[in-house]
Amino acid sequence: MVKAVLCDIDGTLVESNWLHAAAWKDALQVADLTVELEEVRRQIGKGGDELIPVFVPWWKRAAIEEPLKAYRKQLFLIKYLDQVKPFPHVRDLMLRMQHQGIRISLASSADQEQLEAYKKIANIDDLVEKSTSADDADKSKPHPDIFQAALKKLDLNPNDVLALGDTPYDAEAAGKAGIWTVGVTTGGWSKQDLKFAGCVEVYKDVAELLANFESSPFCRKDA
Repeated sequence: MVKAVLCDIDGTLVESNWLHAAAWKDALQVADLTVELEEVRRQIGKGGDELIPVFVPWWKRAAIEEPLKAYRKQLFLIKYLDQVKPFPHVRDLMLRMQHQGIRISLASSADQEQLEAYKKIANIDDLVEKSTSADDADKSKPHPDIFQAALKKLDLNPNDVLALGDTPYDAEAAGKAGIWTVGVTTGGWSKQDLKFAGCVEVYKDVAELLANFESSPFCRKDA
């Protein structure tokens, strides 16, 4: 049986991907780099260390990477964080998982400060047993570090858990750690995109996963 879920949170449990994209777009504009919002949105799910090289030329990167990350973070906290909303039935899904005997863990590329804010926004802070953030990893998604750190905190093996995420980067990172991923399309990626990245099943959102929980991979008996 599945013993734990390793949940991404941005775009999976809370509606934040386009807000993060807007914050990055604003920050890159200050660095004289003009990008389209959708271009940036397709990179959300990675950490800043993986996103910045997509848009910042190599010769400029060393000088502006850290200031750019810091500015983007403050911009998001000041301008966008209060717009983040939970997706419907997030708490209901987490409670259903707990009823199934599944331990709740977060595995996110967000930093710990944002993760704590998100748990309160989603009203799940009392349900989460362990949280793993960018602060626990040398490299962010799509590298496996965050999921490997989550497994270590839970003292579980990859076959004991499932990941829940909304981007191909979640599935890729989890897969590199030996973990299968269940996907939701609320991050802006299609079912086909997520399946191609390795998701074993894809739902429209967490509400649809909850409605179909009994037939979902979380109720499998072969783990």
